[in-house]
Amino acid sequence: MLYYIIKRILYLVPALIVLSIFVFLILHLMPGDPALAILGEHASKESIDRVRKDLGLDKQLYVQYLMFLKRILKGDFGNSIKSNRPVLKEFAERFPATAELAITSMIFAVIFGIAAGVISATYRYSIFDYATMSLSVAGLSIPVFWFGLIVIYLFAVKLGVLPVSGRLSYEYYIENITGFYLIDALLTKNYSAFIDALKHLIMPAFVLSSIPASIIARITRSSMIDVLGEEYIKTAYAKGCSKARVVLLHALKNAMIPVITVIGLMLGSLFAGAILTETTFSWPGIGKWIVNAVYQRDFPIIQGATIIIAVIFILLNLAVDIIYTFLNPRITFSKN
Repeated sequence: MLYYIIKRILYLVPALIVLSIFVFLILHLMPGDPALAILGEHASKESIDRVRKDLGLDKQLYVQYLMFLKRILKGDFGNSIKSNRPVLKEFAERFPATAELAITSMIFAVIFGIAAGVISATYRYSIFDYATMSLSVAGLSIPVFWFGLIVIYLFAVKLGVLPVSGRLSYEYYIENITGFYLIDALLTKNYSAFIDALKHLIMPAFVLSSIPASIIARITRSSMIDVLGEEYIKTAYAKGCSKARVVLLHALKNAMIPVITVIGLMLGSLFAGAILTETTFSWPGIGKWIVNAVYQRDFPIIQGATIIIAVIFILLNLAVDIIYTFLNPRITFSKN
């Protein structure tokens, strides 16, 4: 098992190298000049050439990449062109907002997705099964930004039960301890601010969870149907076990391996896929930050944020692979 984990970690090295090359080349193919973005459109040619030299843009492409890779290995992602602040520092300030949104969305997706999948598989071809699978198709098909606008119109404009956007109302203040508003509000016993932060979180988290919940529901249903057809399930029924015991204790545990795969992949994608949701709900996370950087041609932010998010995604997949070894050690030996 230890050999398998070490091997999976070593596989990350070429993946990260390919990732750095891809990000570096894509940004250099983008239209716009970072020097021009710093100085403005009316800057002189001499000033632009001087800034390009300071940034190393006058060197050959492979030299620029090696310089970029050297800085990345030192944890230096450069400074924002607009604010002149370290990219890593700005990312760290906004990451808790995105993490809080992504984790809450995944909690919604896991609860509703697994519950819907289990019930659909247990009562296959029932009205609930058809309705759940139809909703899952709709959840995969409806664009997130459009779904977000519909939810805002219904719950914020028409019913007025939830706030339209933002992370906290202006009349509340939460002391920054962890960066997670819900946790910080509980740690400081600021319960009114906790309720307000929770209200702001419900709509974007619900919208962001629509796609992963739909996928988890379909995967859970498919996996449960396969497991419920196994001989040991029939034996459990023959021994007099109740249906709830058979489904929840015997079948669900063995059906969870492909579901955990999807959960790991979806959690990583939520950090990257929160861009549209954060923009729709004016959520002050890394998604909205990256969108603004694209508009402003702030290349260091785009470059640094893309690499950091990709590393998070890769590490989450590594964590899923390690969890495999504990759920089913046979997977480890079959891959060695």
